[in-house]
Amino acid sequence: QVQLVESGGGLVQTGGSLRLSCAASGRTFRGYAMGWFRQAPGKEREFVATINWTGGQTAYADSVKGRFAISRDNTKNTVYLQMNSLKPDDTAVYYCAQHAQYYRSTPATGADEYVYWGQGTQVTVSS
Repeated sequence: QVQLVESGGGLVQTGGSLRLSCAASGRTFRGYAMGWFRQAPGKEREFVATINWTGGQTAYADSVKGRFAISRDNTKNTVYLQMNSLKPDDTAVYYCAQHAQYYRSTPATGADEYVYWGQGTQVTVSS
């Protein structure tokens, strides 16, 4: 069983920054791609960013490209999402997730490819 615990959410003004963290435990972290997704009220969960198991490949949703950065520290079993230039449209619950495939090298953007999910952390951007 894998446990993913997100932290770092909160309330921020438009243009501000937040850094989300997701700490993993329960199985090998190093060999699995990780992703961030978000869900706003009344909307479906959507892909935000992903990083492969080495950290060498990343992918982003068009809506966050150039503003968000995903990274990972395999020595700390943690994945991060640095969010800059935040907008009210970024308001959502943010979830981290671990991919099902070991040693997945290419970016994985589909939520159904991820098998373990955290409980989510709320990000609210005020206008």
